[in-house]
Amino acid sequence: MDLLFILFFPLVVALVALINKNYSKESALIGSAITFFYTAALIAKFHPDSSTQFLVNYPWMYAFGINFKAGVDGINILLILLTNALIPLIILASYRHKYGNPSAFYALVLFMQTGLLIVFTALDGFLFYVGWEAALIPVYFICALWGGENRIRVNLKFFVYTIFGSLIMLIAIVYLYLQTPTHTFDIAAFYNLTLSGTEQSWIFLAFFLAFAIKMPIFPFHTWQPDTYTEAPTAGTMLLSGIMLKMGTYGAIRWLIPVAPLGFVQWGKWALVLAIIGIVYASIIAFRQKDIKRLIAYSSIAHVGLIAAGIFSWNVESLQGALIQMLNHGINVFGLFFVADIIIRRLKTRNLDELGGIAKNAPKFAIGFLIVLLGTVALPITNGFIGEFLLLLGVYQYNIWAAAVAGLTIILGAVYMLRMYQKAMFGPSNELTLKFTDLDGTERSIFMVVGALIIIIGIYPQPLLHLSDAAVTNLVQTVNAKIQSVKF
Repeated sequence: MDLLFILFFPLVVALVALINKNYSKESALIGSAITFFYTAALIAKFHPDSSTQFLVNYPWMYAFGINFKAGVDGINILLILLTNALIPLIILASYRHKYGNPSAFYALVLFMQTGLLIVFTALDGFLFYVGWEAALIPVYFICALWGGENRIRVNLKFFVYTIFGSLIMLIAIVYLYLQTPTHTFDIAAFYNLTLSGTEQSWIFLAFFLAFAIKMPIFPFHTWQPDTYTEAPTAGTMLLSGIMLKMGTYGAIRWLIPVAPLGFVQWGKWALVLAIIGIVYASIIAFRQKDIKRLIAYSSIAHVGLIAAGIFSWNVESLQGALIQMLNHGINVFGLFFVADIIIRRLKTRNLDELGGIAKNAPKFAIGFLIVLLGTVALPITNGFIGEFLLLLGVYQYNIWAAAVAGLTIILGAVYMLRMYQKAMFGPSNELTLKFTDLDGTERSIFMVVGALIIIIGIYPQPLLHLSDAAVTNLVQTVNAKIQSVKF
């Protein structure tokens, strides 16, 4: 019942927000905060071993072998925490915006929260797909109804990309279902299938396409910068902070364990694409004058490193990938919150029109700096431990791959510090002279984000301990399958 509450309480709050329109954002904030505290209580009861806990398993469409089966283990627990921690912050960050029909806006955010949580906890292939699509629908409408002037064209591209990948993945899921002896969508049955190398190769490619689009990694990334730019800031935070983790999580939970022989054949090429994306996105980020587009390309680069760690497939790289998903969500939320403050105050996203903001807003400058240092992985910030483990894991796979992937730290520091310098320092102008410092709500958000960046950076062990046993077990299980075929 603990997990069911976390999964479906946001839906109840969404209905309350729709009915109680005068207090929709207050209802959404209080409801999401309750979900977060309930999640914290669930984590306190979690035993950090390799088992699946808080399991729910109910017949859903029994004749078709479909169950509502979900659970929590060390692979998904950090993503559940990330989702339920960021949603109240995203809602609070949107308080200063005047959305038309706010009750619908906040209801869609909460509806998306349930879709995301289903994706991260599903242990049934059909349920996983339902959650995958349920998370897409609300963010599509958030971007289409409250986005920028080019939102219709950009959103259509985003929708076509993701739906195409989703349908290919659905075909793979149905094929796996048909191969199970009892015709079931249970993930354990998928893991235990004995498929030929050719079958697993096609299964790998089908899942990989869906997950690569969602992350996104090169060359499936072209929808992302435009969508992040045109989406309302809350939509961008949802997409970058949480939704792209659906792809990285899917690769760990569904892609490689279900098709290990496909991974042997295609995994190195997936890693190459991830590393190309790191360098490509970093170079493009140098040339950006639009703050939101710069952050969008930096996100592609950082997620490329997470993907490279996943396809290196060892304990260190997977531990790094899981904690860096959490860290990236926190940091990219902070960056887009910085962008949102600048855009709301100055009505511009152009870095060339900024300068001297730190003189008028020292508290904002400090908050921005802490987020930036976490993003560039400075030691004692959250980004450092994640990127260190990722590069260590990639190094164990291939030293040259690690050398190129490591460029994300150097290049990221350059374009991020350049952005900070152009916005915060130099002479003020007529536009930035009127920039006001943080108000109470903004200070509260920066305090939470800054505290998370520093605390995780100084003492990440409790988070790593949550996933250690499950990661070790998963790596050993997949490697044993691969070795049994080789020898």
